[in-house]
Amino acid sequence: MKIRIYGDPFLKKKSRFVDKIDNEITALGKSLIDTMFEKDGIGLAAPQTGIDLRMLSIAVPFPKNRNQQQPLSMSPGEIKLLPMMPMVLINPEIISYSQVLESAEEGCLSVPDIYAMVTRPSSILLKARILGGDTFTLECGGFLARAVQHEVDHLDGVLFVDRLDTEEFSNIKNKLDRLLKQHKKR
Repeated sequence: MKIRIYGDPFLKKKSRFVDKIDNEITALGKSLIDTMFEKDGIGLAAPQTGIDLRMLSIAVPFPKNRNQQQPLSMSPGEIKLLPMMPMVLINPEIISYSQVLESAEEGCLSVPDIYAMVTRPSSILLKARILGGDTFTLECGGFLARAVQHEVDHLDGVLFVDRLDTEEFSNIKNKLDRLLKQHKKR
């Protein structure tokens, strides 16, 4: 699947809910996972491929401590979901956000080769349906919470660069301007 790039107006649209899960949605889910891995991503939202649906693929790696022997302390969502990766989430909804904020570097397949520090809540309460599985509501923390927030933002027409503070944005503005110029030439 082709990835839409920064400057494409489709990336600013809010996506429609998936009404029914059928063979077409199942095939789309497989394509999202395949494309995510092909592009070396850990998440890919349907709108990034030009599909106006609230679904995303995700493949957050299982965290280990420095000795690689014991997993770090994890949220209930991480305990349940990380061993099931990769997966496709249908109609994901963030019900609530923690008050604790964390900053970390983010990048995006739709904003290639540009990275910046983004501040987000450290944990979320997520409700979604796993393609081929059940609907769940779980507290998610760690890198899983960050990745889900990033991908759900895509479903609402928000890119990580829209969440940057003024200083972070100014650090990447020239690179973003180059992406915009490239998009206009297409």
